[in-house]
Amino acid sequence: MFLADSLSWTTFGIAVGCATFAAVLLLILVVVLVRRRPQTQSLELMLQESSTRVESMLSDLTNALDSAHEENARSRQLAEIGYTIDLNEVLARTLEASGALLGVDAAMVLLDEHANQNGPVVATVGLSTDEAASPPGPGPPDWSRTRAALITYLYPESGGPADPIRGSIAVPVRSETDLALGTLSVFWRSSQPDPNEEQVALLEELALRAGPAIENARRFQEARQLADLDALTGLHNYRFFHETLAREVTRAHRYDRRLALVIFDIDDFKAVNDRIGHLAGDAVLAEAAQRVRSVVRGADIACRVGGDEFAVILPEAAQPDAEALYRRLEVELQNWRTGDTPLRLSAGIAEIQADDDAISLFERADAALYRAKEGGKGQAIAASAG
Repeated sequence: MFLADSLSWTTFGIAVGCATFAAVLLLILVVVLVRRRPQTQSLELMLQESSTRVESMLSDLTNALDSAHEENARSRQLAEIGYTIDLNEVLARTLEASGALLGVDAAMVLLDEHANQNGPVVATVGLSTDEAASPPGPGPPDWSRTRAALITYLYPESGGPADPIRGSIAVPVRSETDLALGTLSVFWRSSQPDPNEEQVALLEELALRAGPAIENARRFQEARQLADLDALTGLHNYRFFHETLAREVTRAHRYDRRLALVIFDIDDFKAVNDRIGHLAGDAVLAEAAQRVRSVVRGADIACRVGGDEFAVILPEAAQPDAEALYRRLEVELQNWRTGDTPLRLSAGIAEIQADDDAISLFERADAALYRAKEGGKGQAIAASAG
């Protein structure tokens, strides 16, 4: 019993000792922590400030990368405008860039008549047929004194268009030599705040890139057209005729379309030259070409294929259409004479057959012309099939 009590007191003593030691240790730890608390707070503050700076740097870096990506994409899209010398493609890329860079609903490029030998050119995206035919707004201002035009459109509460244009920005388009080429306009249909300086500057940058590209494409187009035209008559020349005939024959076979060809020449033209001289004979050819132009359809392609020989390609046409063309031309020539001699034409007509290529179609029409000459001239002969 005494031994058990001794063990109990011993155990109790040990427990008290342990508790006392733990309390002392806890007290020492509290004292240490209290004494080091200012240092801990300072360290925590430093860590917090460092974390804030890192987060700010990461945010700035992310924004810088996003801006760089946007700038690269914008530069690439602007540069792509000048990667082609096809005028229609240049205009299409300019319009596409307008929508992508400014987020507008529609865009239009208007090239002035003096900047294009074929008359004014209008290219649009996002505009209806009526809007493109009659663009909204009062027209471009005097660009010699105006940097840009900002327009806001107001409509009556009832009776206005279903999806009206609410505003627009227009800027001039100029060549590298500062020649005025036309106007680039963008439009939006939703109500939004007035455009800011950044948007105007971006549109000006787009026009600055588009201007030289448009001028280069326009010059190439003019040069190509001159290369395709016969200098004397203004009709398409021999090379253009054969290239176009090959293309139209391929198209007719691919889409199962009709195609006709007329080849004709002026009867006894050598005698005309001998009688009135070659210079006057050239004038006769030029006049004949003018009369050909007056009777062909808009889709027909009239060409001079050599000397006094002409040809007309008639897409989507059959033999009767070609015969009607010859009759119209005959009427045009009835009252036209060189001296006392009326001019007459002989013609060969061919309609495309299933086994025709461009060469065989031309040869059949040319053979029919030869038969018309052999048969008395002043007539049109249709080529037989096969």
